[in-house]
Amino acid sequence: MSWVLLFALTAVTFFNRYVFLEPKTMIRLPKFTLHMLKYAAPCLMISIVSPVIFFEGGEWKGGWGNSYFYGALLTILVTCITRKLLLSISLSLMLFYIYIYFISF
Repeated sequence: MSWVLLFALTAVTFFNRYVFLEPKTMIRLPKFTLHMLKYAAPCLMISIVSPVIFFEGGEWKGGWGNSYFYGALLTILVTCITRKLLLSISLSLMLFYIYIYFISF
């Protein structure tokens, strides 16, 4: 997956969430739709990141020998503990790179 595609998907996700969830916009949606939009970004990120975690060059990476799999599990754990987006991202990236460069063989 290229960086251009990743940034394009990020921009589309941000634009969609901003237009519909920003209180200052004139667009009003039903509460059910607004509630569903709050889950759009995590669902989209899972669909983007899943192939990166489990596949490399169209081949299955496996689970237990895969550092990206451990990074994903660690990210889930950190997110459940902290419940803060920026802190979760920072800690997860830091711990993932520590694992890749210092612990993983």
